[in-house]
Amino acid sequence: MEKTSTDAFPFTMNSSEKQETVCIFGTGDFGRSLALKMLQCGYSIVFGSRNPQKSSLLPNGAEVLSYSEAAWKSDIIIIAVHREHYGFLTELTEVLKGKTLVDISNNLKINQYPESNAEYLAQLVPGAHVVKAFNTISAWALQSGALDANRQVFVCGNDSKAKQRVMDIVRTLGLTPLDQGSLMAAKEIENYPLQLFPMWKFPFYLSAFLCVFFFFYCVIRDVIYPYVNSGKDSTFRMAISIPNRVFPIAALTLLALVYLPGVIAAILQLYRGTKYRRFPDWLDHWMLCRKQLGLVALGFASLHVLYTLVIPIRYYVRWTMKNRTITQATAKREDPFSTSTAWLSDSYIALGILGFFLFVLLGITSLPSVSNTVNWREFRFVQSKLGYLTLILCTAHTMVYGGKRFLSPSSLIWYLPSAYVIALIIPCIVLVIKFVLVLPCIDKTLTRIRQGWERNAKPTLNGERYLKQSSVHLDSEL
Repeated sequence: MEKTSTDAFPFTMNSSEKQETVCIFGTGDFGRSLALKMLQCGYSIVFGSRNPQKSSLLPNGAEVLSYSEAAWKSDIIIIAVHREHYGFLTELTEVLKGKTLVDISNNLKINQYPESNAEYLAQLVPGAHVVKAFNTISAWALQSGALDANRQVFVCGNDSKAKQRVMDIVRTLGLTPLDQGSLMAAKEIENYPLQLFPMWKFPFYLSAFLCVFFFFYCVIRDVIYPYVNSGKDSTFRMAISIPNRVFPIAALTLLALVYLPGVIAAILQLYRGTKYRRFPDWLDHWMLCRKQLGLVALGFASLHVLYTLVIPIRYYVRWTMKNRTITQATAKREDPFSTSTAWLSDSYIALGILGFFLFVLLGITSLPSVSNTVNWREFRFVQSKLGYLTLILCTAHTMVYGGKRFLSPSSLIWYLPSAYVIALIIPCIVLVIKFVLVLPCIDKTLTRIRQGWERNAKPTLNGERYLKQSSVHLDSEL
């Protein structure tokens, strides 16, 4: 493999350029990794340690002194120790007065303490300028390089000059500083690394609910009913047959739920006559999770494809085909070829293939590495126009599969319709509402609202007025 030159990375710089000295309190993994990266970028590093003579595994070129001696060497000090060990800093209050202290600590639990670690540090050393930074970057990321991990570094602090100095260091290391404001934001920044897939919880819980619900629904129809009605044991269906029904149902439902909040938002804007009112919190959160819902739906669709591919090698399928062949050979009869059935079968397969292809395309374009290479119009075309086309194809795929069986009373088992009938409810609702919204008379008004027009806009201070006749006309368009 060809080795990539470090000159290509933005975090490398000429080490001959004179850089300020940075002090790091703590010689742990993160402190050493941060020091190594800063040395590579030309900084002069001084470690502060409680046992300078026993400190080892430090990068070459770094100096190790006691806390008080190291503090005199630099105006910016990175506190790479845990909160419970901050007590020694009270003895250095005079030395640290006016210096910039960078708190990089994290906690073990969300909201573990009443105040953030950075605010607690500011209370211990009131004369210093405390800045929160680097807590979202791991030692591994610093060692592996910024291209192999998240570049973003959240920074907050009350002193603008101290915060700017820290942000300059972040940029020199090839990372991207994000100013989060005052030190009051430190608690949120400290909670961020402790959150496990915050935007994935709702999609995971929803998909788990759908899978459990439809699994037991299908078990009632395909396993319990045959056993109660005729004593037939069909429990083997729970391994392949039932999951292969649950997965496409979950995929189709989740795909529809990706586009449902969009049509709800459009209805709210039409009802309110303005785009300048916030959506409900639940709708905001729902819309933020659409990417995750779509990727989970793609996962279920992929499972459906894999389960479908193994159908021919299943024992039950091979046994059924063999018995049917023997029965027909013994009776010397054959099933007549049905052109309509062939059309339905081929259409069902073709719709499924096209739908899955567009499904995969949507998933690929949602990846940051791909979405960053297209402009907004291209991304919107793929995610919106092709997204609705995907929903149409997948919905048609399900409808053609059911055919006349969906509406046949014989398909009801204990008055329960086929699971695919239930799966079509949300997609059909979304598609019908979307069809209404794209009608010219409605789409025109919705476009004007999204461009800033308001139905009940008041006259502005500069004398602009809306005529009563035009207001009545615009209201009638809704």
